[in-house]
Amino acid sequence: MSDKGYIEQEEIFSQVLRAGRRTYFFDVRETKAGDYYLTITESKKFTHEDGSFHYKKHKIYLYKEDFDTFREMLDKSTDFIINEKGQEVISERHQKDFHKPNEIHANGEEVEKSSPESFTDINFEDI
Repeated sequence: MSDKGYIEQEEIFSQVLRAGRRTYFFDVRETKAGDYYLTITESKKFTHEDGSFHYKKHKIYLYKEDFDTFREMLDKSTDFIINEKGQEVISERHQKDFHKPNEIHANGEEVEKSSPESFTDINFEDI
């Protein structure tokens, strides 16, 4: 379901968590009935080759009747990850100062490495 059907209310309380290219917004809003609910929004910045950029947003609406179960499942999931993999971040891609490595061709020229997101050249003879 798209969040476009919701009419956004002003935030009663708001917190922001900046995490590299992602920003998380925790906003308390008010229902038409006067009760409060929480929206959690992930906003991720994408930069185009020309230097322009855009943001993709994903939003979760969380109501009071789900708080205890949500918190319990979040705690179990994060505890599982920490118990299995520890606190250390394994993927350098998630480090704040991460820069995608470039390829060095045989002629010494440095070329940006392609990624699946930017891949568009398909040779159907290879299929």
